[in-house]
Amino acid sequence: MPKRVSPPELTLRQRPKGTTLTRWLYDELRGAIADGRLRAGTRLPASRDFAQHYKLSRGTVVTVFEQLEIEGFLRTKVGAGTWVSNTAERPLARRQTFDASRKLPSPMGGLKRDGPAHPFRCYEPAVDQFPRHIWARLASRRMRGASADFLSERDAQGHKPLRDALANYLAVSRGVKCSADQIVITSGVQQALDLVARALLKRGDSIWMEDPGYFGAVTAFRNAGVNVVPVPVDEQGISVTSGRKRARNAKAAYLTPAHQFPLGVMMPAERRLAILDWAREAGAFLIEDDYDGEYRFEGSPAPCLQSLDRNDSVILMGTFNKILFSSLRVGYIVLPPALLDPVLAFRFGLDQNSVALEQGVLCDFIVEGHLGRYVRRTRELYGARLAVLQEEIRRRLGGLLEVPPIQAGLSTVAYLRNGVASRRAESAAASYGVETMAIDRFRIERKDVEGLLLGFAAFDERQIRKAAEKLEAALTGLQARRETA
Repeated sequence: MPKRVSPPELTLRQRPKGTTLTRWLYDELRGAIADGRLRAGTRLPASRDFAQHYKLSRGTVVTVFEQLEIEGFLRTKVGAGTWVSNTAERPLARRQTFDASRKLPSPMGGLKRDGPAHPFRCYEPAVDQFPRHIWARLASRRMRGASADFLSERDAQGHKPLRDALANYLAVSRGVKCSADQIVITSGVQQALDLVARALLKRGDSIWMEDPGYFGAVTAFRNAGVNVVPVPVDEQGISVTSGRKRARNAKAAYLTPAHQFPLGVMMPAERRLAILDWAREAGAFLIEDDYDGEYRFEGSPAPCLQSLDRNDSVILMGTFNKILFSSLRVGYIVLPPALLDPVLAFRFGLDQNSVALEQGVLCDFIVEGHLGRYVRRTRELYGARLAVLQEEIRRRLGGLLEVPPIQAGLSTVAYLRNGVASRRAESAAASYGVETMAIDRFRIERKDVEGLLLGFAAFDERQIRKAAEKLEAALTGLQARRETA
């Protein structure tokens, strides 16, 4: 019998009046075994130690152990101790089962999401390029100089020096007009969407949603009981004309104007002004998700929609999880002053703490210029990798895939031609070890867009070329099977 580690202290319920100590202890131990709190193979403390800990006589403990051994719940071996039997036939508590018929299908269902990234996983930055030595030095310095106030900080709005640094960074890099007091630090865009949806929208309110668009936003709004109104995306982004026809008096709109997700188009100035006009007329607010706006490879990054807002109608969201590394879990919301208190009040009821240590390290990373240098370096790297991917697709898959000439982001859409369905193409690629995401995972109502989302940021030239070769084999084989069917 291998050595077993004694369990942590077992919680025993208060002894009912009129119940003997022996009966009470027997019922408690047998119940703990039956409901799985004491698992098979768990070693119990010696009877003397058990009795001393629970202030019982050793004779009572020995009597109960012996009875449970007779019934097959425990086994005892001289010199080895007492443990829960591996073969005990005990009546396990019946567990409630989830009704599968009520489970909504996950947009990520069937996708590989863990383990090392393989081309063309679309949500990974180049983590191998991240300057870990700088981050480690900053983190070490933070801890060495950490004050009691810093270690006990509980600001639901986020670490104030980080908000100061972020306000300055956003003003310079994205044209954002805000003060640190308008910023709320979150764990990422998904938490930001959930906070805004639950704090500012009521059940039954309508919101415009890009179609196709980010399914995480759809999930957040539907979880809050909001009516999601699909609005088609064209070559200039979300169609304001269609939105007005479908829900003129909607309370909000969600959009990704810098680099529409997943189709990649950038919203031009005329369309930006049009949606700001609608928001002003309807008294609505706009949720601007600037998830990778820093990465534009031709010219300067486009200013945020928020920079054009004159009526405090834009809520800006962003994240460092895609810029730096996904496990960082730091994002932000920039709120108009009138909307700050409702969001903070709601957040206070859910999550009163911010993680000051990682926020302090990120603050130093920004203030000392490391973030700006890293973004500039990776912008050049990602642009080169996108160029390789576009070249390979034109050379190998010209008749089956078409990549638009969009120079931005961490991923690109590749439109399928010749009637190939998105999900079948995704499955064919997966059979060759190539990770993609079918565009129909992002569609709400539309049926006219077929394609694959291909990430390039995390993969070097050799990996991209090799994966493109595999993708060629996968889609060519799929096309051949269609033609002979």
